[in-house]
Amino acid sequence: MFDFSIVTQWFDGLLRQTLGLGDFWSIFIECVVVGLLILTAYSLIAMVLIFMERKVCAYFQCRLGPMRVGPWGLLQVIADVLKMLIKEIFFVDKADKFLYIIAPIFVIVASVGTFSFLPWNKGAVILDFNVGLFLLTAVSSIGVVGMFMAGWGSNNKYSVVSAMRGAVQMISYEMSLCLCLISAVILTGTMQMSEIVEAQTGPWQWLVFKGHIPAIIAFLVFLVAGNAEANRGPFDLAEAESELTAGYHTEYSGMGFGFYYLAEYLNLFVISGIAATVFLGGWAPINIGVAAFDRLMDMIPGFVWFFGKAFLVVWLLMWVRWTFPRLRIDQILKLEWKYLMPLSLINIVLMTVIVALGIYIK
Repeated sequence: MFDFSIVTQWFDGLLRQTLGLGDFWSIFIECVVVGLLILTAYSLIAMVLIFMERKVCAYFQCRLGPMRVGPWGLLQVIADVLKMLIKEIFFVDKADKFLYIIAPIFVIVASVGTFSFLPWNKGAVILDFNVGLFLLTAVSSIGVVGMFMAGWGSNNKYSVVSAMRGAVQMISYEMSLCLCLISAVILTGTMQMSEIVEAQTGPWQWLVFKGHIPAIIAFLVFLVAGNAEANRGPFDLAEAESELTAGYHTEYSGMGFGFYYLAEYLNLFVISGIAATVFLGGWAPINIGVAAFDRLMDMIPGFVWFFGKAFLVVWLLMWVRWTFPRLRIDQILKLEWKYLMPLSLINIVLMTVIVALGIYIK
């Protein structure tokens, strides 16, 4: 398995030894390069997800999707991005200008921040703290503040109702989402993203295999809670067009709306990436204990494994969106507090018992 830290060490040596730069300028240049890479990957993956959403939607509805702009409609997303970039950004009368302006910034910062925690390959983890999962959930919670500020600052009753719905939904489902991550922490014994993946290397060591029934339950509940956390259907009540026009971002135009649009799709990828990392081994290949097969799997680069697993989960969540009808607010909260939350708490106890008795795959 290729270790990406070889590249980072080479680049650090290039700056310090070959170019003779000091600590400050070396670290500054490295941070700028990493930041640009994160933003570039963020934008490119968003464009891929938007195109994928349209094609998956069209497939399930027996349609063609984008076909005219570029071959197979590949340039349609680029045309939409250019249109959004050149559209005028205007301010709403009697809106709270300060909240109205900074709300999209909060949302995009939360999205980019959580995106930076994803481990792409061995040695390619941008933010890799020993309390990584804790920080990841803390950073992602900033998005709730941005959503509520958007609705309140717009001075629009429909946006306020949507923001209140979205806030209560996201806060509620964060509980089950975090409890599922705690189950994984109990099994792996660490909250550091790279160590969670390292704990899943080896024959049948992915958590969905290693942790048996509790890990599978945690994985499925995580997908449901993550889908609701990202405001995706059938939990997209904050954007119920028939009653709220467009939701909490009704009064936004241009890239003000574009930030929310980007964050929604990237939150889908972040949820899928976390699920792939924590429960499906991240960049770790599948090993079954057969030497020839395992060597062949190890030859596949880690980032291929990660993106393959992440986009598989993305496809599953898109399948769910275009299959089930939108739920009511009472149904959404009932599902969380009456079913998913108790199930997650029981699952933590079950996982603790399994780890304490050592009846998991070692």
